Amino acid sequence: MTGPLQGLRVIELAGIGPVPLAGMLMSDLGADVIRVDRPVPSGLGLAMDRRHDVNARGRRSVVLDLKSAAGREACLRLTDGADALIEGLRPGVTESLGLGPADCQARNPALVYGRMTGFGQTGPLASAAGHDLNYIALTGVLDAIGPAGGAPLPPLNLVGDYGGGAMFLAFGVLAALFERQRSGRGQVVDAAMVDGTSALASIFHGLRAGGSWNEPRGQNLLDGGAPFYACYQTADDAWVSVAALEPKFFALLAQALALEPRFVQRQYDRRLWPEMRGAIAAALRQRPRAEWCARLEGTDACFAPVLSLAEAPSHAHAQARGAFVEVDGVLQPGPAPRFDRTPAAMPRPAPENGQHTAEVLREAGLSEAEIAALLAAGAPR
Repeated sequence: MTGPLQGLRVIELAGIGPVPLAGMLMSDLGADVIRVDRPVPSGLGLAMDRRHDVNARGRRSVVLDLKSAAGREACLRLTDGADALIEGLRPGVTESLGLGPADCQARNPALVYGRMTGFGQTGPLASAAGHDLNYIALTGVLDAIGPAGGAPLPPLNLVGDYGGGAMFLAFGVLAALFERQRSGRGQVVDAAMVDGTSALASIFHGLRAGGSWNEPRGQNLLDGGAPFYACYQTADDAWVSVAALEPKFFALLAQALALEPRFVQRQYDRRLWPEMRGAIAAALRQRPRAEWCARLEGTDACFAPVLSLAEAPSHAHAQARGAFVEVDGVLQPGPAPRFDRTPAAMPRPAPENGQHTAEVLREAGLSEAEIAALLAAGAPR
C-alpha cells in the first residue's frame, strides 16, 4: 500500500451509494479499508459482477452476522484497532445492533465514527427512506437543474449520493482525524446529503440574494440559460460544449464562429440571448465535431466536445494524464487527486465477499477457535 493515507485503518459497514465511494476514495489513497459484509446480501443496489463494482475496489472483505452476539463482538474487536468507522444505515440502526458510536468509542475513545444518511441524524425526516433524488429535491438544487419550461432533470446521482454525500463523509472523517491529533479523542461525524448538497449550492444562494439568480429554471447564467454557456449539436449530430463566460473568451469564440460583433458588444444583454443562441447553433451546425475540436480545443474559447463514457478514456488529454486504469480487465477512473511524494498505487480489484475474513480476524487478535466458530456460523473463508 502506498499513498498519503497509508497506515490509516477504516472499518466500512457495507452499504450502497455514498459509503462505498467514500471507502474507495480513502482506499485509493492508501488507507486499509475493511468492509464488513453480510452473510446474505441485502439485495439492495445494482446487481453486477464483482469486477464491475468499481466503488468496491481496494478493500479487504470480512463477512459477519452482526445480528449474532459473536458477529457483533468480532466487529467490535475490529473497531478496537481502527482509526475510523463509516456506515450508511438509518439513524439508530447501529445502536440497535450494539455497534453505535457509544458502544465503539467506549472501547476505542480515539475512534472517528462517520455516519452517512440522506436527511441526517436529527430532524423530522431523519428516519424516512429516500434516495439521492429526494435529498437534492429538498435542498432546492433539483429545482434549479433542467431545461427552461421543462421538468427538473435528475443529474444522475452525482449531486446527492456522491458530491453532497461521499465527498463530505470522507472530508468530515479526515477533518475529525486531523483534530484528533490535538485532542487525542475521536468524535461522531454526521454527514447528511441534504447538508452537503446545500453546501455545494452555496454560490447560488449568494447569487439569489444578490439578485443575479432570479429567473426560472434554465434561464440563468450557469443552468443553460446563457447561450455562451450551453451545449450545441454539430453537423454530424454530435454535441459540443461552450463556456465562454468572460468577455475576452467569448470574443475568441465569436471570432472562430464568425459571429456578428454586436453579440460580443452586448454579451450579457438578455434581450439578445435568443438571437445569439440561434447564431451560435447555426454556426456550430456547419461542421462536424472533429473539425470544431481541431479548431477550438486547447484555445481560450472555452470549448470541449461532449464525450460519451465510452469515448472519454480515449481522449488525448485523459491518455496523457493516465486518467483511466485497467483493474482486473475493467477500464475505470484512476485514483484522484494526485500527490507528488506519496502517489497512490494501482487500485486492487474488488474483493469477493468474505475473502479476507480469517486473515482480518486473526489480525484483530481473535483465536483460531473463535474464527472457526464464526466461519461455521456462515462467515465464509
